[in-house]
Amino acid sequence: MNSPMNTAINTNVVHESEAQRQHARVKIPAKLRFVDSTGTALIARVEDLSAGGLCFNAGPQKPLTVGTVHKGRLQFVIDNLGLAMDVELQVRSYDRQTGRIGCQFQNLDQQDISTLRHLITSHLSGDIVTLGEVLATLQRDNFTKARKVKDGGSGMTAFGRLRAMTFSFAIFLVGLAAFGFIFKSVYGMYFVSHAQAGLVSVSGMNVTMPRDGTVQSLIKPDGIAAKGAPLATFSTSMLDVLKGHLDEDQLQPAKVEELFGKQMTGTLTSPCDCTVAQQLVADGQYASKGDVIFELVPKGSEANVEARFSYRQFGDVRPGTSVNFQIAGEDQIRTGKIVSSTSLKSSDLSSDIRVQIKPDAPLDSSFAGRPAEVTSNRGPSLSWLINKAMAAGL
Repeated sequence: MNSPMNTAINTNVVHESEAQRQHARVKIPAKLRFVDSTGTALIARVEDLSAGGLCFNAGPQKPLTVGTVHKGRLQFVIDNLGLAMDVELQVRSYDRQTGRIGCQFQNLDQQDISTLRHLITSHLSGDIVTLGEVLATLQRDNFTKARKVKDGGSGMTAFGRLRAMTFSFAIFLVGLAAFGFIFKSVYGMYFVSHAQAGLVSVSGMNVTMPRDGTVQSLIKPDGIAAKGAPLATFSTSMLDVLKGHLDEDQLQPAKVEELFGKQMTGTLTSPCDCTVAQQLVADGQYASKGDVIFELVPKGSEANVEARFSYRQFGDVRPGTSVNFQIAGEDQIRTGKIVSSTSLKSSDLSSDIRVQIKPDAPLDSSFAGRPAEVTSNRGPSLSWLINKAMAAGL
């Protein structure tokens, strides 16, 4: 059991680091020339000197007020040469009986501090101070930069912290965007097959020219034609109509010239309720018999997509494979499945694969003829990752 004497706390105990001197004091032969408060110039011998201040005796007849600042000049003798240093002194203590005055240096330059430390260190180690050593000390940089204070942002204002957080968040977003771009590029390079070409196609009907002649369109601005509605008129020479039905009397030059000058007109009609997808012969242009004048798309028919892939993508475009496609002029990404795949060989023995894609959602026939970008994703998708995670019980 401890006694009360042992458990009592002694509040008068002071650690030696709390009472030790900040600077070592040495007795160096030096003189101090300064001006007191009355304006009188005095010369006193320095009793002790440190890097933080000095002590001298001015005598009891020259009292100095504690706290006042005086300018002076500290003088040393080195190699029979005088070394003077201008200093500012603040009186920290004054003994009226002995006249001893303790002062602290104020606003010392870095070169003055280096010189004082060199003189004090050399004196303590017993070395002889030379003028060359003093000059070398003044030429080199004896100070380092102050360490940064890591206060966790406690010294920053609210606006400064907000600005730092905003800047850090902006850098994070830029890094995240760069990572996403690189990831998307690598994913698209290794896990996505791109078609060389794509086109929206519709199985339609063709209207051909019945005889040689010129065409004049009658299509409405909306391009919709009902069954039996006129699509265009054509003009042909009477001689072309009667060709093969003329006897020898009608084949006389004068008769042929007369028949050649006569024109017969006819009308091209729509075979169904259709939309005119394309007019292949311009108005007033000559067309031969059998030339396609109009491409028609029956109303209500659904469009498909045809695409061409390279042969090295054979395993990625098999029938039944799901693909994504985007039609020119739209921002929507559509999906579909490959229903057929055929190979097209060229003269140099290289080959391409043409596939036909059926959209998952009905595609309006008005998109017929538009180009499309088709891609086949063979890598892990987000839904694939979710399904794998659910299957693993995560």
